[in-house]
Amino acid sequence: MVNFWDFSSWGFFNLTAILLGSLLVANMLKRSIPWLEASLIPTSVLGGGILLVISVIYNQVTGTEFFDTPFFGGQGTAWLELLTYHMLALGFTASALKSSGGKMSKERSVEIFNTGLTTVSTYLLQALLGMVICIIGARYLTDLLEAAGLLLALGYGQGPGQAMNYGGIYELDYGFVGGKSFGLTVSSMGFLAASIGGVLHLNYLKRKGKIVLDKGTGMAGESVEGSNEIPMQESIDKFTVQIALIMVAYMLAYLLMLTLGNLLPGMRATIYGFNFLLGVLAATLLKTVMNALQKRNIIHRHYTNDFLLTRATNFFYDIMVTASIAAIRMHIIGRYWTVLLAMGLAGLAATYTYVYFVCRKLFPNYTQQQFLAMYGMLTGTASTGIILLREIDGDFKTPVSDNLVYQNFPAMVFGFPILLLATMAPTQPYLTLGIVGVFLAAMNLLLFRSFLFRKKTT
Repeated sequence: MVNFWDFSSWGFFNLTAILLGSLLVANMLKRSIPWLEASLIPTSVLGGGILLVISVIYNQVTGTEFFDTPFFGGQGTAWLELLTYHMLALGFTASALKSSGGKMSKERSVEIFNTGLTTVSTYLLQALLGMVICIIGARYLTDLLEAAGLLLALGYGQGPGQAMNYGGIYELDYGFVGGKSFGLTVSSMGFLAASIGGVLHLNYLKRKGKIVLDKGTGMAGESVEGSNEIPMQESIDKFTVQIALIMVAYMLAYLLMLTLGNLLPGMRATIYGFNFLLGVLAATLLKTVMNALQKRNIIHRHYTNDFLLTRATNFFYDIMVTASIAAIRMHIIGRYWTVLLAMGLAGLAATYTYVYFVCRKLFPNYTQQQFLAMYGMLTGTASTGIILLREIDGDFKTPVSDNLVYQNFPAMVFGFPILLLATMAPTQPYLTLGIVGVFLAAMNLLLFRSFLFRKKTT
């Protein structure tokens, strides 16, 4: 029997209200404080930061966790972690339901392929640096897990969801105390790196007269409604249809994970860590089935809407980022601050330098736009990359935004081994480090193939 007046009935909704309320407060602060608006710090990062400060102060005063008070049902921290975990996958699932686009030219296909390779190569560079730092750090901090260095690639390159997933695996399976918070802290530093590095680069370009800031309308290139779609409002609202499709696809992903977990019980934790990939797979299958039914005139309209799916994706990512930062437990990871600082600074410098070099070589027609978008994505999330891109390409006149969307497939194919290495690293850190180094060299050979294997002209 559920009592509606108990905190257990209201805790999750109170937590959700606090998360969304922090986004409103953060948005008002950004609009009213000029230096905050100029900083390009995402509103979700600022909102999560506000909650983190409140949580730290509350813990120092009372000695208890703010989010574990009865007001949040006594388990708010666990819910924050669950929201981070699920929102990442739901965002990927929603994106996968969007239209695939038409046939591309060979040149555009090469650019998208190279964008995906750049993403994976940057992951590997971040992983290499993180592993070296943590292997050295473990000599002085005996409770530091050497494999924690891979969380630099997962936190910077892939965002809070994966950083928390693997930090949790390291915490539960390998005794790395504070693993989840360690991963979430790395991802939070990534957002700061994106903001600081992005703003400095924009200001440099502006001073040199190389760019003119152009925020544009922000809506060009986004069609509110495609052809032959179901009406916006009928017996069921169109946005409700999009949410229904997302949730059905995610349920199918769960059934896949459940089946695989039962077949391979020793890999259950790893399988459920790939919830975002299986979400993409399930969404792709659902979209394929719906397209096939439409071709056979079994269904007569398009049920998906790219504009609304983008809005849903952004909502999921905003909640994910805010919840991930709020879930950090600073008093647990304080012992690792020197290692975290070294990883954060190394990640910023290496990502900035490497990505800029690649963009100058491989994207000469729109170097600055490609760099800002990729740097923002590879230190934060795709949304962070778009924020930086809009500063100089507000109406998406360059193909950079498409590069970020369509690069996911080659990035997933070539990047999948990194996730497998992340599960091997705790038991064989030195072997993992060697494999990462070799993998990085191979990816750069492939990335710069046009320069390294150029045919000689007579």
